[in-house]
Amino acid sequence: MTSESLDAISGRRLFFKCECFQKGGAFKFRGACNAIFSLDDQQAAKGVVTHSSGNHAAALALAAKLRGITSYIVIPKNAPQCKVQHVVRYGGQVIWSETTIKSREETATTVQQETGAALINPYNDGRIISGQGTISLELLEQAPHIDTIIVPISGGGLISGVALAAKSINPAIRVLAAEPKGANDAAQSKAAGRIVTLPETNTVADGLRAFLGEFTWPIVRDLVDDVITVDNTEIIKAMRLCYEILKVAVEPSGAIGLAAVLSDSFRTNPAWKDCNQIGIILSGGNVDLEVLWNSFSK
Repeated sequence: MTSESLDAISGRRLFFKCECFQKGGAFKFRGACNAIFSLDDQQAAKGVVTHSSGNHAAALALAAKLRGITSYIVIPKNAPQCKVQHVVRYGGQVIWSETTIKSREETATTVQQETGAALINPYNDGRIISGQGTISLELLEQAPHIDTIIVPISGGGLISGVALAAKSINPAIRVLAAEPKGANDAAQSKAAGRIVTLPETNTVADGLRAFLGEFTWPIVRDLVDDVITVDNTEIIKAMRLCYEILKVAVEPSGAIGLAAVLSDSFRTNPAWKDCNQIGIILSGGNVDLEVLWNSFSK
């Protein structure tokens, strides 16, 4: 999608890749399908297990349903209810964990040991990364003149796949990460030259609270040109613009690419003055509307 209004606001030409229209409401369906359908029959018969705050959880449950196998989905207690409902709707077996990454991973490992299910990490998995990379293949077929792609970053599966594919097609293309200031481990990792994890995260973008893994970090380190951080206010403003101008429902994590383009740190950075044709990944649209409906009723 394109918008002359958002082009005028940003001062750039923007091309939106609307993964919010994907099955399951987010890009995660790509990687989940690639991972599940690459399992051999013996592995698949024991089911799959993962941990996720929502979008990967729903995607894996749906992909497992399509293959006719069991899915065990570890979900932190603070996950948006709408995303939990997607998992249940797609037939996933929900197992609750505490909100920390450590608790999520430990719970998933326990389930794997008890069931023999194949563990499919939401981002730190080559099959997942490869599946997400199909976004670049499509986007650069649709708009081959793009000189920059801005991608939300969390565990790094999406941006790793996008960067590998995009730079294979066009080595000169810039790939920039968009990250919340309250979960800026990727920005800190790039600055330090090593993986940095945070004791806690604080962001409205619930899908961007994970940390880089051993597979995704080297790709982010070597192929991602920079990380742009934005605060909650900027994310919510961009989310509103997506609703009002694009007429597209996006979640905060999905709107962060637009927030990055509109941020002062991007606009005033001379390194990006030649970024004129920009692809923005609207990564998902699974926003919890309960607060909105409640505000209407009041």
